[in-house]
Amino acid sequence: MDEVAISVKSLNKEFLLPHEKNNTVKGLFTGILKRNKFTKETQKALIDINFKVYKGEFFGIVGRNGSGKSTLLKILASIYSPSSGEVKVEGKLVPFIELGVGFNPELSGRDNVYLNGAMLGFSNKEIEAMYDDIVRFAELEDFMDQKLKNYSSGMYVRLAFSMATRSKADILLVDEVLAVGDAEFQRKCYNYFKKLKKDKKTVIFVTHDMHAVKEYCDRVILIEDSRIELEGNANVVSEAYTKMFNEDDITSDIQTTEKKWGDGRVVIESVMTDKKKLVDDDGEIRLTTKIKSKVDITNLRYEFVVTDGEGINLLGLNSDLIDGKIDIQKNQSVILEAVIPNIFSEGVYSLNITISADEKICEQRNDALKFTVFKKNGKQFLTTPPITLKISNAKK
Repeated sequence: MDEVAISVKSLNKEFLLPHEKNNTVKGLFTGILKRNKFTKETQKALIDINFKVYKGEFFGIVGRNGSGKSTLLKILASIYSPSSGEVKVEGKLVPFIELGVGFNPELSGRDNVYLNGAMLGFSNKEIEAMYDDIVRFAELEDFMDQKLKNYSSGMYVRLAFSMATRSKADILLVDEVLAVGDAEFQRKCYNYFKKLKKDKKTVIFVTHDMHAVKEYCDRVILIEDSRIELEGNANVVSEAYTKMFNEDDITSDIQTTEKKWGDGRVVIESVMTDKKKLVDDDGEIRLTTKIKSKVDITNLRYEFVVTDGEGINLLGLNSDLIDGKIDIQKNQSVILEAVIPNIFSEGVYSLNITISADEKICEQRNDALKFTVFKKNGKQFLTTPPITLKISNAKK
C-alpha cells in the first residue's frame, strides 16, 4: 500500500455565519440602507488537516458530532471547496454520503434505477443485466412499479444503497451507511463492506460505531475541535474516542494497573479464572465475569479480547456474533462464563472486557486480569493451536 490514493495537505475550511437575516422582501431592501449593522462570524470547520490514504486501504474518520468529519468528507467529494490547502485524488471517487441524490419521486422505482444508472455511467444494456440483482439486494421485488414518493424511508434508502454499490469506483466515501434499513439489510451492508475490504478497495469510512471501526479499518484519524487529534491503528484510536465520552468515569486501580470507564448502567463486579498459570497439559482456561445492572437493559453486549505482552489482540468474543442475547433487569446480577482453549504460546497475557448497550459503553476494563502460560517449545509463534499432520504414501 505505498501508492497514494488521496493526499490532504494543510487543509482549512471556514464558513461565514451572518448574525442577521432578512425573511421578507421589504427587509431585503431596507437592509441595504443599514449594511453597516450586519455582522458576520467566521466558523473554522477544519484547521490544518494533513493525512494520506493509500490504495487498497480502509481508512476511518471518527469524532464527535460537529467536529468536522462530514465537512471533510464533502471536501473530498468536491461538494465543498477548501478555504485553503490541497486535496489530491488519484482515481475515480464515488461518495456514499447522501444516498438517493438524483432520484425523481414522481417516477417509479424501475425508472429511477435506469435514471440513476445512467448518472453512474452505465448503458441501458448494462443496467438490464444487473437490474434483477439490484432489486433483489434492495428487497423491493413487489414495489418497483410504484412511484418513489410512495416508498417508505427504509425502502427508499435500500434502493439507493443497492444502486450505489454498483458504481464503478476506485475510491469510496462512506458516511454512516451501515445504519440504513432493518437488521437483515444491515447484515447485507456489512457483508458488502467485508467484500470491499477483501477486494482491497480504497474506502474512506466515517462512523460513530467503534465496533465497525475495529472490524474494517486499517488506520483511523480522530478529529476533535476541527483538528486531527490522533492518527493510528483502529484499536488505539477507538479507545481514545471512547474515553472522550467517559473522561469523568476513568479510574485506576493502583494494585492491578486496571483501568475502567463507562456510563455505569451496568458494572463488572468481578473477573475470575480457574487458573492463573497454564502449562502444556492444561487444555483450557475458564473465564467468569459477574455483572450487575442498575437499570433494565435488553440486548446487552459482552465482549472480551485477550492480548499478549506487546498489546497485540490474539482472540476474543463478541456475544452479538454468536447470537448470545443478554437481557438484564434492574439490580439483577448475571454470571457470564467463557471457555478458552489453551492455544497460547509461552508468555503473559491480559484480558480486556467491555459491556455495552445501544452502542454506548456501560463499563470497559483494560487489563482486568492477567494470566501466564508455560510451554516447552517457548514462544515460536503467536499461538499454538493443535495441528495434526497426516503422512501417507502416494498411490502410483
